[in-house]
Amino acid sequence: MNPPLRVAFAGTPEFAARALESILDAGYAVALVLTQPDRPAGRGMKLTPSAVKQLALARGIEVDQPEKLRTDAQRARLAACAPDVLVVAAYGLILPQAVLELPRLGCLNIHASLLPRWRGAAPIHRAIEAGDEVTGITIMQMDAGLDTGPMLLHRAEPILPTDTTASLHDRLALLGGACIVDALAALAAGTLGATPHPADGVTYAAKIGRAEATIDWTRPAVELERAMRAFDPFPGLASSLRDTAIKFWSAQVVDAAGVAGTVLAADDGGIVVACGRGALRCTVLQRPGSRRLPAGEFLRGFAVSVGERFAAGATHAA
Repeated sequence: MNPPLRVAFAGTPEFAARALESILDAGYAVALVLTQPDRPAGRGMKLTPSAVKQLALARGIEVDQPEKLRTDAQRARLAACAPDVLVVAAYGLILPQAVLELPRLGCLNIHASLLPRWRGAAPIHRAIEAGDEVTGITIMQMDAGLDTGPMLLHRAEPILPTDTTASLHDRLALLGGACIVDALAALAAGTLGATPHPADGVTYAAKIGRAEATIDWTRPAVELERAMRAFDPFPGLASSLRDTAIKFWSAQVVDAAGVAGTVLAADDGGIVVACGRGALRCTVLQRPGSRRLPAGEFLRGFAVSVGERFAAGATHAA
């Protein structure tokens, strides 16, 4: 029987917490958890621990929160725990070569795409935005590049026509947990094979910027509908009407035409807005300081008339 692996874990948000939970539930002893320092969050902007830190403390695991991992002092606790393997999931820090070389069996990353498609920071958002029909999880051996290390294990997950980043994230988080448990078992048994990245099919999932959250109504309706789902829950898509920034959370593509941004209909069934090609029937909307509302309820608090025209507008704090 192979001796149990000594595991360290590095991650920060809910996606990573689900992976850590799966590793612990599978019986692996996690010697140390690395996570980002507590950050201000919520309306009161109180310092709030990450989802990974909260889980680690609840399970009695030692936590370290270095700002960086560039110096020996910043890496001291990781070095002292002498892990066989470091599992990394949405940690938020670039690992220097000294960290990559520290674990005896290297560092395994849980990435939310089928590499080499969608390397980078926002693979779930970009897959939905691009209209991909399938994504998945890749477990890879980390190297100095950006999601370029050898692929060790991958599993596919279909993208549903109704998926938002939130719904797809939750399924991929569970799948990522299952995949890393299988990868650790194969690693311990010496059966975890590695496949180099192919030269073709590489795409980059750039971090989502707030500037992308302003609707350009001259784009085709099908593209805007996908972007609406891709940017849910953050940052949302917004446009302004009568100097009020309105966020759009759900819509269906309809066969209608008009000047881009013009309201073609407004009733309980939705606000129909003309796009560069086709139109969107927008069914869930939100005003500043309010919550998301179905179109009919939204219209009872904010009248919208046929013929009015939405302009590009800045996002607002929901």
